[in-house]
Amino acid sequence: MKTKFTVFLLLQLILISCSSAISTAKKEYKITKASQFKSHCDLNEWFLKKDTLIGHGVPLHWGVMESKKRLPKNYEIDFKVNMIEESLFEIMLNLNKGKYIRTYLYQIDQNIVIGDGVYDKKDDSYGKRGGKTLFRKPMQLENNKWYNVKIKVLNNQLFFSVDNKTTLECSLEKSNLSQKGKLGFITNGEVKITDLAIKSL
Repeated sequence: MKTKFTVFLLLQLILISCSSAISTAKKEYKITKASQFKSHCDLNEWFLKKDTLIGHGVPLHWGVMESKKRLPKNYEIDFKVNMIEESLFEIMLNLNKGKYIRTYLYQIDQNIVIGDGVYDKKDDSYGKRGGKTLFRKPMQLENNKWYNVKIKVLNNQLFFSVDNKTTLECSLEKSNLSQKGKLGFITNGEVKITDLAIKSL
């Protein structure tokens, strides 16, 4: 059952806005007003409607949202996602200087994936967004179905699971993946996100 405070966003409230990180140890933040949400992230093709974050993109122009502050060194992200249209929903982790960790649900291959990503916000061309796959695990994925996503980065170890049953993990150091940076979301269709909670560990 949803409550009016189901959206827990990754960004700090004004009380600690002088920090460069998205959250502080052992804290989560609730943002229930679109104006607060917009002040803490670059929405681009995403918007907040009541308790739901909605993204829009197309295959030739992915809809991207990125935070203005970086993730803490150790963190946990939980949310529910529904891919309404098209085939790709991606969580950009540790986005820094055009490099990031790709954690995503991909319907065409029917996999969840961890990969090494690149992102050029000014260029939609092939090779300027996305990147190579490092780890994958088969999972049946459908449009118009809600999935529970959990991501944890702890001591440079990444854990990525969907519905608490399909799980991938890897070492950021051994896989030469970005170890600090911001958070973002990407879609090539329409995606809805609810119950988003981000906290430091």
